[in-house]
Amino acid sequence: MALRDRWPAAPIRIPRPRPLRRYHVERDLPISMNDGVTLLADRYVPAGMDRPAPTILVRTPYGRRGPAAVVAGLPFVPFGFQLLVQSARGTFGSEGEFDPLGSEREDGLATVEWLRNQPWFNGSFAAYGASYLGYSAWALAAEAGPELKAMSLQITASTFRDAAYIGGSFALESTLTWTDLTHRQRRPLGLVTGPLLSRRRVARAALTGRPLGELDVVTGGAPMRFYQDILAAHHDPGSAYWLDRDFSGTVGRVGAPVTLLGGWYDVFLPWQIKDYLALRGAGHRPYLTIGPWWHTDARHGLVSFRESLAWFRAHLLGDFSGLRANPVRIYVTGAREWREYGDWPPPGMEQRRWHLHAGGGLGEDGPRPAPPSRYRFEPARPTPALGGPRILGSSRPVDNRPLERREDVLVFSSPVLKDDLEVIGPVAADLFVRSSREHTDFIVRLCDVAPDGTSRNVCEGGLRLDPGRSVATEAVGYKDVGTEGVRRVAIDLWPAGHRFRRGHRVRVHVTSGAYPKVAANPGTGEPIATARMSVPARQEVFHDPDHPSAILLPVVRRAAEAVSPAPHEENGPDLGHGRGTRGR
Repeated sequence: MALRDRWPAAPIRIPRPRPLRRYHVERDLPISMNDGVTLLADRYVPAGMDRPAPTILVRTPYGRRGPAAVVAGLPFVPFGFQLLVQSARGTFGSEGEFDPLGSEREDGLATVEWLRNQPWFNGSFAAYGASYLGYSAWALAAEAGPELKAMSLQITASTFRDAAYIGGSFALESTLTWTDLTHRQRRPLGLVTGPLLSRRRVARAALTGRPLGELDVVTGGAPMRFYQDILAAHHDPGSAYWLDRDFSGTVGRVGAPVTLLGGWYDVFLPWQIKDYLALRGAGHRPYLTIGPWWHTDARHGLVSFRESLAWFRAHLLGDFSGLRANPVRIYVTGAREWREYGDWPPPGMEQRRWHLHAGGGLGEDGPRPAPPSRYRFEPARPTPALGGPRILGSSRPVDNRPLERREDVLVFSSPVLKDDLEVIGPVAADLFVRSSREHTDFIVRLCDVAPDGTSRNVCEGGLRLDPGRSVATEAVGYKDVGTEGVRRVAIDLWPAGHRFRRGHRVRVHVTSGAYPKVAANPGTGEPIATARMSVPARQEVFHDPDHPSAILLPVVRRAAEAVSPAPHEENGPDLGHGRGTRGR
């Protein structure tokens, strides 16, 4: 793979900065919160400005000096912006205790009020940031007032609840890894060595077989508050823990123009797109960019800077020349090109049912009479996840053939495609299943099979069946269909923007584990934090005319008005080429 194929270029050119090669820094500005706690901030000011410049506000738990300042937006300063980087409560000199997610609204609004009263504030500010920094921006955005003129947020969402409990299953790997990382960052070189060490320690802890509630001690040597809080809070949006930490209900009230950047393999993408749709539903016109990136992928950094700079110049300085014409820009993997659309999902998208067939077939032809496909899930030896979105490390698509050889994974494959198939939009599965356990999980994965047999993951999703979660079980994604315990299960997968090339095949996995990305369902109904016992689950997937299990693919036909082919150098990672045929 050529270097140019791995690093897609950004669609926006960076304007020349003003002749401001230097900037001034005011360190450790004290900002009082409503409860008397003092948070510290650094203010970066472009040198040589004859009047106050607009401010970009960033609130972060990862530090405000050196590389942290660069990530927080220091490169914007030479282009005529002030930058205020504040350390979150309990981090890097700010007083109080770091309670992840818990103080961002109150502290953010107190900081905005302080900002209004500064003599150097010109009346306009923007919110900027990726991941936790973007969440902090959402926490204050709906109540920030008219001075908030723009927001540019990347690989983030207004709520982390659903990312912590994917389809109701505890996101063990991401939650424990991030918690361990934030503990390690307090040590010398913690942010440098922490990501690699945290991933290794979490992987070792996951193999111990200890109850989930003990894995933070196994990983870091002591209980970790955030991990324990998330583990106890569960997925219920009405729980007391999430009432003050979920800002998805306020997104539509944000008046400032918003641009969002995400990646097809990012852990927060489904909920970032929900934020986009909430803004659209409220009558706003947000921008959305999705590239072939994962959460810690360095490639989206320059793209983010370029698009954010154009956004801030437009809405803080009145220079709209850098904005693209179409609000939605996506990179289509497999096609290796950028596309622009007027909205998301793309206009003209048609959701098609590709039915699961007995014997491992998959296609648009209807279901056929046949007995169900079966497998046995052993929670004590859970089905692993080889790829897919994770918060640290690479989420590049990988070859899933080792997984497909397991007896606890059902594999359904289409015939070789005679024409290109473009899948752009929300992907879902509609399954008819039966389990020997009331408490169990179902996980669906979509793969692209190259002519040489390589089977790379495109997207995936899962759902935990827990009859105790809701009286109206249909509201949480499944319902009984009145025939000997068969349930109809609706599973949302990650959105996709992918071309299955002619000569390739479409493949679907159905299984019940993706460990340690999500914690294995013990099958007993016990609280997941303390469960020590587990029982196997005998799983059945029906695919007959009365139970037409299918994956729902959003098919988009290429149209001249919807396609914006990228220059040759704007290529990204393809999902495999090869010779011959192989596969199940």
